[in-house]
Amino acid sequence: MGKDLNGKEIGAGIVQRKNGRYEARFVDRFGKRISFSGFDLKDVKKRYNEAIYENEKEINIKKDIKLDQWYKEWMNVYKYDVIRENTRRHYNHVYTKHISPVLGNFNLSSITQVQIKKLLKDLDKKGYGFETRNKVRILLVDIFNKALINEYVRRNPAKGITIKRNDKVERRVLSQEEQVAFFDCCKGTFYDNLFVTAVTTGMRIGELAALRWSDIDWNQNVIHVTRTLVYQKFEDDEKKEFHLGDPKTETSVRDIPIGRQCGIALKKQYMQKAVVTNKVPVTKTIDRQFEDLLFTTKFNTPLNSQIVSEAIDKIVNEINLTRDYLDEMETFSAHCFRHTFATRCFEAGIQPKTVQSYLGHANLQMTMDLYTSVMPRHMATEMDKVSDVMDELAESGEKLAESRFDAIQNSNIIPIYGGSMVV
Repeated sequence: MGKDLNGKEIGAGIVQRKNGRYEARFVDRFGKRISFSGFDLKDVKKRYNEAIYENEKEINIKKDIKLDQWYKEWMNVYKYDVIRENTRRHYNHVYTKHISPVLGNFNLSSITQVQIKKLLKDLDKKGYGFETRNKVRILLVDIFNKALINEYVRRNPAKGITIKRNDKVERRVLSQEEQVAFFDCCKGTFYDNLFVTAVTTGMRIGELAALRWSDIDWNQNVIHVTRTLVYQKFEDDEKKEFHLGDPKTETSVRDIPIGRQCGIALKKQYMQKAVVTNKVPVTKTIDRQFEDLLFTTKFNTPLNSQIVSEAIDKIVNEINLTRDYLDEMETFSAHCFRHTFATRCFEAGIQPKTVQSYLGHANLQMTMDLYTSVMPRHMATEMDKVSDVMDELAESGEKLAESRFDAIQNSNIIPIYGGSMVV
């Protein structure tokens, strides 16, 4: 038991120094010496007992380190051999641009959920989209999860935070990298031809589901869009049924040029349709109005959005099996192909009026709404590429200046105005 200067027992592990100051010490479960001191015995006892309790319950932390320091360790230990070089560069870009300036200098144990929510809210105010804000959130969740495992924090302040997509403003568009990854994985699957046609024409899924081989004009090399297929419960229906009808608007009746990839996909689908038709058991009857549909299920039955969405999810899940979860692709609806087609058109420099005719929008304003919501994100991404180049050039300039300075130092030349002097 410890004693004070008068010989009075003051508790185990606590002593009083000659200057009257109380000191309490113990070695925690990490082998680290912990000490508390002060002239107020009650305060010293309180802090000491709390630390002892946390140590016994194993809720104390190993040590306090800053987020920036832990990020480097997290990247080197947990991600170095797991993620691709491009992904690592992307993580570093997201962290250094959006997280480090705000939270990087804080100790891990002091960062709160309120701070993280404020960071995400500020990104929203600055105009950053769902994908950027969600990537910041996911990154922080994993960083703190690994810190929790290593006992640098007691809890994960990023866990439980959700971000809602503003569907009225934001439209899901596949990035060029996502498009490549999706269609590489999709090759050879049953709905590959459907997806290729969708992303190369911008046709609505209902329009594709209603497409017949007779709607394709190979002489003019165009697709005649004249009808749509919906799966709904109409007034006289007992349940949801398939219904063929006119397209969404008058301008939706249109001709869409057939590109090379689209042409190949349509011809492959024609052959696939023949195989599917021959495989259907003779006992199974297909409604005559749906017999000539080009795109169908494996059972030669009509398509609906749910079937297509499940097929998309299957491809995305397959892609994500071989990816670190921070690098996983976000799933999307079939309508995303339409927005992706429009975005690729804009990126290729096609005029909005032409894109309007491809999409069958009722007016140019609808197309421009898509244009103005998609292109700022594309322009920001392109500006990031320019910034990266500028940063590299700036770093090269700084290294050049340092090397020149070192050369001058090593050559014993003292620069003076108007020339130099050798010493």
